[in-house]
Amino acid sequence: MKILSLRDAPQLAGQVTDWLWRAFDADNSRDFMASVVESSLGEAEFPVTFVAVDDAGRALGTVGFWRCDLIARQDLFPWLAALYVDERARGSGLSVALQQHVIDYARQRGHRSLWLWSTFAGYYERCGWTLAGEALDYPAKKVMLYRREL
Repeated sequence: MKILSLRDAPQLAGQVTDWLWRAFDADNSRDFMASVVESSLGEAEFPVTFVAVDDAGRALGTVGFWRCDLIARQDLFPWLAALYVDERARGSGLSVALQQHVIDYARQRGHRSLWLWSTFAGYYERCGWTLAGEALDYPAKKVMLYRREL
């Protein structure tokens, strides 16, 4: 298994878009998630999408390094966002590997902390994240806000 920038595996953009749309935004148009993934194929600092692939080049999971992932907290950045592991790869430690990849990537770029939000408790604390409080996802969904010192 290896973790690549989606810029180096653009043929997987459709798969990543489908995963993210179904997991995080299925109530809305797939086009929105496609635009997020498409923007990560450029050379800008944000967003960056990473994809884990097996030895045959099949996608196993994905994670993003985003400027903002919570409209209500645009004062915080950068974000670990859109973490998704395909069902066939769950339980293998891939989620932790994807998190660590973004942590290392952010640290190499001089960032001192990372943020993420989640709707469930317990998992991210076990992965070394600190609960920083509650926040609101648009339009009014309560979420837990996490911080990771780098």
